Amino acid sequence: MRLKIEHTTTYSFDAPVIYGLQQLRKTPKSSYNQSVVRWETRIDGGRKEVEFEDQHHNTTELISFDPNTTDLSVTSEGEVEITDNAGILGPHHGPAPLWLYDMTTPRTEPGAGTRALIKDMTGQPGIPELHALSDRIRSVVPYTLGASEPDWSAEDAIAAGEGVCQDHTHIFIACARALNIPARYVSGYLMLNETTTQDAMHAWAEAHVDGLGWVGFDVSNGVSPDTRYVRVATGLDYSDAAPISGTRIGGANEELQVRIYVTQQ
Repeated sequence: MRLKIEHTTTYSFDAPVIYGLQQLRKTPKSSYNQSVVRWETRIDGGRKEVEFEDQHHNTTELISFDPNTTDLSVTSEGEVEITDNAGILGPHHGPAPLWLYDMTTPRTEPGAGTRALIKDMTGQPGIPELHALSDRIRSVVPYTLGASEPDWSAEDAIAAGEGVCQDHTHIFIACARALNIPARYVSGYLMLNETTTQDAMHAWAEAHVDGLGWVGFDVSNGVSPDTRYVRVATGLDYSDAAPISGTRIGGANEELQVRIYVTQQ
């Protein structure tokens, strides 16, 4: 399947920005089961300073603001060809070693909530057990639009009893690593059935399963990724795969608008 994607992020500031930098991870990877046919980034109110590949094999663009601008718009747009692999990506490759994905982070530190979710899991879990874990997470922490805070950890979401795809992913990763299974965070695009317009990227997890390699688990939707999913960035948690992060001087208050279109070509 070929998907067409357009992702526009627009900032409006109440005062001129003296200096600003934004780090973008919005470019899909050509790897495993997907191939980027074409992709471009257009910028209004700034310019691209450099593009590089980070330690997680993510294409990263560094954008600077034009001096004293009050508006910045970044549009990433292109087409990606996806083949169905039932969520199985295969062996690990890339600059980061596999053992790195055993490491916990503040967002994925296991606690009482995590341990309760995996208390009856013994031995080395396989695909059925990991899907069962995904279902358990979704039942304990139902998807609730707008319920989460950006800095929530896995334990925060479990305690709240609700969350979004970012929280589901952090919880799954925390559980997997507590079971000595390497796991990583994935941000990307998902073609929805009911609409072509979205206001945020999607998130899911990947676990490294013996004999299969990396396997994807979308806890929020209870499935493994298929041809509707486009992988963009991976990392230990959201902070490594965030679509946009950065800093600025000036422009004390901002209005942010995100518009994403994902359609089948």
